[in-house]
Amino acid sequence: MTRKIRIAISGGGVAGAVTIHALLKHSHLDPHIFESAPAFKEAGIAFGVTRQARTSLALIGDSATECLKRAGGVPMKGVRFFLGEGKDAGELVHERDNEAMGKTTTTIVQRANFLREMLADIPPERMHTSKKLESVDRQGDGSLLLHFADGSTHECDILIGADGIRSTVRKIILGESDPAASPRNSGSWAVFTMHPYEKARNSIGNAPVNQEDAREYGWTGEGGFMLHNLFSNGSLVQFTVTGIDQDAIDSDKWQRTFTPKDFEELYISKGWVSHMEQAVTDLLCDEPERRGIYLFEHPHARTYVDGPICVLGDAAHATTPFQASGGGMSIEDAMVISALLGNATSPAQAQTALKVYDQVRRPRTQKIVDSSWVTGKMLMGVDESAGMDPKKLKEALLHRWDFILDFDIPQHREEALNLLKQQV
Repeated sequence: MTRKIRIAISGGGVAGAVTIHALLKHSHLDPHIFESAPAFKEAGIAFGVTRQARTSLALIGDSATECLKRAGGVPMKGVRFFLGEGKDAGELVHERDNEAMGKTTTTIVQRANFLREMLADIPPERMHTSKKLESVDRQGDGSLLLHFADGSTHECDILIGADGIRSTVRKIILGESDPAASPRNSGSWAVFTMHPYEKARNSIGNAPVNQEDAREYGWTGEGGFMLHNLFSNGSLVQFTVTGIDQDAIDSDKWQRTFTPKDFEELYISKGWVSHMEQAVTDLLCDEPERRGIYLFEHPHARTYVDGPICVLGDAAHATTPFQASGGGMSIEDAMVISALLGNATSPAQAQTALKVYDQVRRPRTQKIVDSSWVTGKMLMGVDESAGMDPKKLKEALLHRWDFILDFDIPQHREEALNLLKQQV
């Protein structure tokens, strides 16, 4: 091998940060990361790092696992979902308990903190801001020339698109006219809020909000769902409400605004359990307006790869958040692609590595995208088969997370590496 394999990562969010962190473990790779904004930053509050994502971090290396700890990730001791309204309000419809299972579930971490820690040890000369990718030229020698909006260029052998739900790289791979090139509005929306531990505890209650027994709690209503969990070493509580706007399905709407009156009509006037009504009053109606975002998902792409170009994370498989797996899938992607590229010794082999990445990752991630939206309808009480019936909901939710949480990630990596050996 005469030179290192040059890798460009477009997108400086969590997916891109974990990817460059992982790639730098391999001395024969030369990765650089490009962020369109003036600084590396993350939108949103917190996300769930599933058991399989934590295993993926461990497979990347101790430094990746330490990043999660330093970012203040809080391991959940389990999850409990209840009916939040109606004649069966307060009934438990789903529970996963770590001690009973002998397994962990999910760690909740603030996006900005996790991103900061993942990038903390990346050499500054490998990090580039204000670099919005506009186009890519495929050169005669097989390399790529990236063109950015500021007029600058960068030459590389491999381009990894980690540029989020409105990915430019996805459109380059699939073509602008492909129906799967752009995300789809599911019609559901969410309002994510962050509150000090004591304030949230005073509203929601001491048992559900408890640093010593940190769990995710969900509450199902007819057309709405509430969720709360802890992050930042337990000092903060994320309180989220979701609902459905039929008029927004397949639209290009990205945001909507809520007033206290909107929240009162959606939740308080519908007869939710009293302490969750109190939570809405105290934690959502304390400001004149709150911003909600519509929840998008990607239609299935026919491929995540085109020659020396690929996508991962939200650029590959944006999903609704109802199975808390969007961030986890990104971490799994980063681990697999870094392992594959770490075993490629030339740009040609690196392209083969991308093909294998597509073979192993696309089926799992697209299955999760499908499952998440079906689960969301169940949690919001609008699934036709379960509705608000506690018995049917228990049966429907019982095993919905098994294929996500019980997946053998080390074996998944080994299968990918074996495929690479065969194809090389």
